[in-house]
Amino acid sequence: MPSTPIRSRHVVAAPDKFRGTASAAEVAAAVARAASAAGWTCDEAPVADGGEGILEALGGSVRRARVRGPLGEAVEAEWRMLPGSTAVIEMAQAAGLERAGGPEWNDPMRASTAGVGDLIAAALAARAKRIIVGMGGSATTDGGLDCLDALRPHGRLRGVELVVAHDVSTTFVDAATEFAPQKGASTAQVALLRRRLERLAQIYVEDFGVDVRGMPGSGAAGGLAGGLAALGATLVPGFDVVADAIELAERIEKADLVITGEGFLDEHSFQGKAVGGVAELAEEAGVPVLVVVGQVFGVHSVEAISLAERFGVERAMSDPLACVTDAVADYLTALPFVS
Repeated sequence: MPSTPIRSRHVVAAPDKFRGTASAAEVAAAVARAASAAGWTCDEAPVADGGEGILEALGGSVRRARVRGPLGEAVEAEWRMLPGSTAVIEMAQAAGLERAGGPEWNDPMRASTAGVGDLIAAALAARAKRIIVGMGGSATTDGGLDCLDALRPHGRLRGVELVVAHDVSTTFVDAATEFAPQKGASTAQVALLRRRLERLAQIYVEDFGVDVRGMPGSGAAGGLAGGLAALGATLVPGFDVVADAIELAERIEKADLVITGEGFLDEHSFQGKAVGGVAELAEEAGVPVLVVVGQVFGVHSVEAISLAERFGVERAMSDPLACVTDAVADYLTALPFVS
């Protein structure tokens, strides 16, 4: 009798970026190299949680615009146009902390989202009918006020669907307390920023009839998410936006294993971040998941490989892609074969 052909085992590589060391696409490719070496097939599906990386995850034609940076300097920012007149914007391209030179060079009281408004205006000029704005990596805690000022007159947004892809569930006023210290704010400045957001929330009620204070995710990007919500934007977890766009759930259903990852695994990884989202989809599909990260903090229910623990912090930071390939190849090769 003819023998039954042996089916290659199949892995879906759905990592987020390793911030500062490797993009999500690069990590997915590293997993694919390991899969090939171990005799597996691989579907590369890099993801993002709404912050930096959403442009790469969603793809589309590359556009560029000259906009205001977080501290007022002119910068060139990239954005994307997808089929169906959908524009994708990363707020960090215009108002990111890296644009300001990091927390030590940022001016947390002055950092502005005006450039994000410039980017949205560029998308409107290109006749976008749906605009996705990714939050995350911001230098700002201006509650989106400067962005809204840059978009006047607001009537030009009529008929345009505005979607905010957020990576945290923090509410509007709490953005100051939770994130401003990471952007260089002192204790006194945090208190001032919090009071400023409280007043701004009242202004949004008065001017737009929208109370953003209790909206989950409204504090993303220093309250920019709440400001855009006042203009009528829909707030959506960024991972869900990406997962739906790339049909990740359907791809996972065909897998024998899902591999995801990011720079650090901690309690925040399961609070709206990409790793938690991928793990949840894998669990729903009944597919095992492996998390490969730079470092692990705390104890978690998922199976995880810490590159720092396995290869040392120096190599994990300087050559993360080779570390990912080696670790995943060893893991896949050691798995018992199940036909």
